[in-house]
Amino acid sequence: MRHLRDAWRVLVPAAGDPHGPLPPLLVLLTLVTGLVDAFSYLELGHVLVANMTGNVVFLGFAVAGAPGFRWWASLLAIGTFLLGALAGGRIAVAVGRHRGRHLLWATLVEGVLVAVALVVALAARAPYSTTAIVVFVAVLGVALGIQNATARALAVPDLTTTVLTLTITGIASDSRAGGGADSRLGRRLVPIAVMLLGGLIGAALTVRGHGTSDLAVATAALAVVVVGAGAAARSTGAWVTKP
Repeated sequence: MRHLRDAWRVLVPAAGDPHGPLPPLLVLLTLVTGLVDAFSYLELGHVLVANMTGNVVFLGFAVAGAPGFRWWASLLAIGTFLLGALAGGRIAVAVGRHRGRHLLWATLVEGVLVAVALVVALAARAPYSTTAIVVFVAVLGVALGIQNATARALAVPDLTTTVLTLTITGIASDSRAGGGADSRLGRRLVPIAVMLLGGLIGAALTVRGHGTSDLAVATAALAVVVVGAGAAARSTGAWVTKP
């Protein structure tokens, strides 16, 4: 029961939560990660735009000659993600220490970039040309780099929005069986389940020939985050100041 309560409080924070309204908004960004990575991996040829660990491994596969992997696509994803993370850092500096305002401006930029990818997908047809793939990877790589840098700066525990390795590790290593005090199972299962859901929805749409809908759903989710972050940007309280 405690784990269910903890999971619920990620989605509906209690009054006085040290992170205010940020947790459910970051959960929605986690859904976006699953959607866009489903699109990029299944439609663009084994490349990820959100999870860079995979691209580093894929780069090794491509160099070794494994079929289906493009070395340049993995390098492009890593490079544009770095540019996005750099832009995310500049956004953080520009908006100051208000976490709600930070999330608002970062998500606005990300939303515009994902919407651009959606327009390209509507104008082009799968299977996509090399030029279209370059545009998709570049635009989405920058967008998710901004998202990752923003989640890192907001520093809400267990809600990185793109990386789950440490979250899954913590469930085991922080448990009583692992010698820890609290696995925070309920809280940590939320982003895992939501990213799984994003990947499931994205893959289900793509394999049925509706890959463009992945980007449409991701754009809609980002619009919801923008609305929520807009309200958060006008809020006051102890949670608004970055740690």
